[in-house]
Amino acid sequence: MHRSMLFTGDINLMNVADPLAPFARVTDTLKSADVLFANLECCLYQPPAERSLMDEGFYAAPAAGRALTLAGFHVVGNANNVNYGTEAIQSSLRELDKLGIAHAGAGANRQQARAPAVIERNGLRFGFLQRTSVYWPTNHEAGEHSAGVAVIRGHTAYQLPLHKTRPEVPPANRPGVPPEILTWADLDYLARYRDDLGALRKQVDIVVASHHWGLHEDVLQYMTEIAHAAIDTGADIVIGHGPHYSLPVEIYKGKPIFYGLGSFSFHTGHGGRKHGDWVGMIARLTLEDRDIEKVAFQFVRHNDRNETVLCAMRNEQDALANIAGRSARFGAHIELEGGEAVVRLRT
Repeated sequence: MHRSMLFTGDINLMNVADPLAPFARVTDTLKSADVLFANLECCLYQPPAERSLMDEGFYAAPAAGRALTLAGFHVVGNANNVNYGTEAIQSSLRELDKLGIAHAGAGANRQQARAPAVIERNGLRFGFLQRTSVYWPTNHEAGEHSAGVAVIRGHTAYQLPLHKTRPEVPPANRPGVPPEILTWADLDYLARYRDDLGALRKQVDIVVASHHWGLHEDVLQYMTEIAHAAIDTGADIVIGHGPHYSLPVEIYKGKPIFYGLGSFSFHTGHGGRKHGDWVGMIARLTLEDRDIEKVAFQFVRHNDRNETVLCAMRNEQDALANIAGRSARFGAHIELEGGEAVVRLRT
């Protein structure tokens, strides 16, 4: 039996007055999926008083959450750097429960934040875990008795390139040679994540690992380390988000890793600044029973009315060439087929 899963990038509903508006032009596509997942890049929360635009957290009017149900979303992830504040997180999760949308990645305590979202659709059980490696050091990570998000800590080191690793890097015999930036996942956090994934694998038919991570357009070492660990432990697909750029696709052990789907509905960002002419991705997996039969994606953009629109792939040749070229280094071969880009194993 054929089933389809759709994955979108970041959704931020700040300043959305009409819940019909953001997804009106893509609703038919979204509702065609048996399972629809997004990263929710805001809290559904109305603060009691005015707050600075520079404060942590993106807060959208709870009524804006109806946009998610109108578009047909079944599951969202909440582990990211803008789901911030005890009251805001708890309000957002209550609103999602009222809307009947499953969620993962945040909770009233560490146990709840780390718990999976599990849904059943057309005879299959789908499990979702979400973690963020981009979060604030001030009371943001969920604790034993405190609300927050589920995290995998990442670390950074700066290494002098004593050996010539790239042709463009000069030898380290002169002042000013820039350091190599190294990143890695915290071993204890990664081990706990493996435990959670392994437990979920025994409960469901399809496992989705979702991650908030990244810096600009780079795929950093810790991202690949976490993604590979997820698939090694039983994940069927890894979905990345956070930098608001479309990032490469990797095929690892026959399973797809989308390192970054970019934005899907994102009009207002940090400091109240308008997000410009971004291009995001919507990923589609076609399943034959429990097996992944096809992996594909399309590009999306938005207009000044904050409406997400599907792009005709023939008009996005530069974006496609960029993704295809960068993905080839990760073993993913991308071909244009009909109105979508199909990801195949490199032969």
